[in-house]
Amino acid sequence: MKALVIDDERLARKELINLLNEHQQIEVIGECSNAEEAKVAIESKQPDLIFLDIQMPGKNGFELLEDISFIPEVIFTTAYDEYALKAFEVNAFDYLLKPIEGDRLKESLQKLSSEYERKDKQDVQAEGEKKLGVEDQVFVKDGDRCWFVKLKKVSAFESEGNYVRVYFDKNKPLILKSLNSLEQRLDDKKFFRANRKFIINLDWVKDIENWFNGGLRVTLEDGKQIEISRRQAAKLRDMMSL
Repeated sequence: MKALVIDDERLARKELINLLNEHQQIEVIGECSNAEEAKVAIESKQPDLIFLDIQMPGKNGFELLEDISFIPEVIFTTAYDEYALKAFEVNAFDYLLKPIEGDRLKESLQKLSSEYERKDKQDVQAEGEKKLGVEDQVFVKDGDRCWFVKLKKVSAFESEGNYVRVYFDKNKPLILKSLNSLEQRLDDKKFFRANRKFIINLDWVKDIENWFNGGLRVTLEDGKQIEISRRQAAKLRDMMSL
């Protein structure tokens, strides 16, 4: 796994790189001291994983994620625990508090390796499968409840950790699946990745408006309002333009 370390403190970068050198599956391909440097490095080197500080001069870690077109796995590294909830809202893989302990880092990397192995197996299984369109019907199970649902009835999919919440009719069951793997199975002409947390059914879009920092906000037929990140907004404009 190729990794990039992003932190405005030189000593913090060096300490983390020294810890990472003990893990053979990680190849540190660079280090950056601010968001502008990181944006260039991420776009050019396309790492599998970034270790990202939150508070930095200029743009912070969250603003950097909104500004890049290539999204690697993200492990936040920070001295402050008050950002933990927001970190997982942007679908970060993990959140490490400084000073980073070797055992805690090892645990995180082991979890990430296991997740990669699981995704690789899913990708192999999905290679021969056709994309699912709005007329396809899928089986959804949540606990003791089950549904056969036509995808045209699904307004959105929302990532919640290792699960995805499926919105249809007045139901919103959770299924054990990652949003990334689900995205690979869906027809991208109908199901659009709005941000790190949501895939939306474009047929359900009722209204669309400009939003902060070059993004968009859509209102779906069921009243749900979902922000489209600046990066994905540009992609949507290109895809839907004449």
